[in-house]
Amino acid sequence: MTKIIETEHVVIRSIVVSGMANNVYLITAKESGAQVLIDAADDADAIKDLIASGGDDTSADPVLRAIITTHQHWDHIRALAATSAAYPDAMAIAGSADAKAITEAEGVEIAHAVEHLDVGDFGGFVLQAIGLRGHTPGSIALLLRDGGETILFSGDSLFPGGPGKTWNPEDFTSLMDDLEERVFAQLPDQTRVLPGHGDGTTLGEERPKLAEWRERGW
Repeated sequence: MTKIIETEHVVIRSIVVSGMANNVYLITAKESGAQVLIDAADDADAIKDLIASGGDDTSADPVLRAIITTHQHWDHIRALAATSAAYPDAMAIAGSADAKAITEAEGVEIAHAVEHLDVGDFGGFVLQAIGLRGHTPGSIALLLRDGGETILFSGDSLFPGGPGKTWNPEDFTSLMDDLEERVFAQLPDQTRVLPGHGDGTTLGEERPKLAEWRERGW
């Protein structure tokens, strides 16, 4: 089943793939037809269908401009090679600290390795990378502001009920610090959070739980 979120200038479509229930997101600009895919996690055929369905959201010819990977973990990149091959003009983008691992795993050259606060203009919408170090060294969230709405594609760094998984206290502290300083301190409560797995949430729903997360350590 495809879920759809519409803002003033873009339509966001998403599907769930794989036994790990990964979310794959497609942003399509209504006017220009420019598209960005977030996390080619698995099932290249389903992803092709998702990209094609984005043509329903624009009167222009849809063009996939980029495939952005939120982090290097295997369950988020299994269809990256096939999708990149099917759309050779789409730029592969990932966080700089994860880019090498993604290339080694999938054989896909990361054309643009982004740092915290890097901005990409895709012709109809702008995405800003927010570095969230901890789940992986190069994990990024992607911030979309459109028509008064703020949407954060959080990868596996923020979910309803807590931060993404970390494997030691140092990584947990790093991720919590980045979430508090780079996300919760900067963005309004109505910000919609679209994670890499499962249902979405808002920052307002999660903000009261920050101290609890710190105390429990996960």
